[in-house]
Amino acid sequence: MITIDDLRRFAATRTFFPPTTLKRAIEKMGFVQADPIRSPARAQDLILRHRVKSYRAGDLERQYQKLGVEEDFFVTYGFVTASVNALMHPRSDTRVPADCNQPWHPSQTKRAEEVLEFVRARGTVHPREVDEHFSHGKVTNYWGGSSNATTQLLDAMLYRGLLRVERREAGIRLYTARVHQAAPEDLDEARRRLDALADVAIRLYSPLTDASLSDFVRRLRFAAPQWREELVAARQRAKERLSHAKIDGVDWYWPRGEDPSKSTVDDTVRLLAPFDPVVRDRARFELLWNWVYRFEAYTPPAKRKLGYYALPLLWRGWVIGWANLAVKNDELVSEIGFVDKPPRDRAFKTELEAELCRIRVFLGLVER
Repeated sequence: MITIDDLRRFAATRTFFPPTTLKRAIEKMGFVQADPIRSPARAQDLILRHRVKSYRAGDLERQYQKLGVEEDFFVTYGFVTASVNALMHPRSDTRVPADCNQPWHPSQTKRAEEVLEFVRARGTVHPREVDEHFSHGKVTNYWGGSSNATTQLLDAMLYRGLLRVERREAGIRLYTARVHQAAPEDLDEARRRLDALADVAIRLYSPLTDASLSDFVRRLRFAAPQWREELVAARQRAKERLSHAKIDGVDWYWPRGEDPSKSTVDDTVRLLAPFDPVVRDRARFELLWNWVYRFEAYTPPAKRKLGYYALPLLWRGWVIGWANLAVKNDELVSEIGFVDKPPRDRAFKTELEAELCRIRVFLGLVER
């Protein structure tokens, strides 16, 4: 019988494979969620440092062109392997962020065609070049503020698959034209692709409750808006090919062939990105670790309970607290909080300091 303790250990350990190369780590994961906030490093770097040998902040951006990966929407925005990216395209004529199934306005289509011709003529472009050439002006963004119209158009063209990110310079995306793929010829092929995309999310975020499984499959509307009408059936097919257990009235699912009861934990302390696969599912987090973790970077300071960019603290299979980290005068400053009292175990103090030392190396504050 599978117990909730089994699932807790399973969730805490199954994505921490032995550290490997950056390329192999991304291939194992299939998707790495991205976030622009750097506190003390971007989420994608904080996620990869646990899974890549000798990883340093910024390695993903520096090695991007050699990795065979793409920046794109999956269940949210991030980095996917070329094979996963191929499953999602070509996308339908749908607006970003795919919650609106209305096609592009003819005026936007015309602008996109002009920009695409401009990009093809130059090979690789910086958004500034495009803006200087076309002077598209300003538009209202998703949050109600003002954004550069050219930036928004390039984002939309990236989503549609007209462009791809060639590389970044100082964090800015440089674009090149994308070679178009042929659409699946029949519905069976489309369903095969959709099932393969679902399996990427399931492998990364399992074990999943029934509600969470439904949520991640629904989120494939971002990856493949052209098949959004097929998502309900895709969810049912996923449930049929997964292992299942009902614990305390909650249905849980995970990949067949994996055994949660055989998971073991060690003494390693890990400070996790807010979007790490271990903690990304907030509803699951609360069920497994019995407290509420919230990402508060966009919460007014006076209302924050954990901090601007609190990193969940994982030890011996339990998320027992959080840490807010910052770099001041080339020194790592840490503020640690606990759900209950801090462990009195000497091993915890030793392992916490070891984790902070690893972060200093990861940030380039000290030599290895």
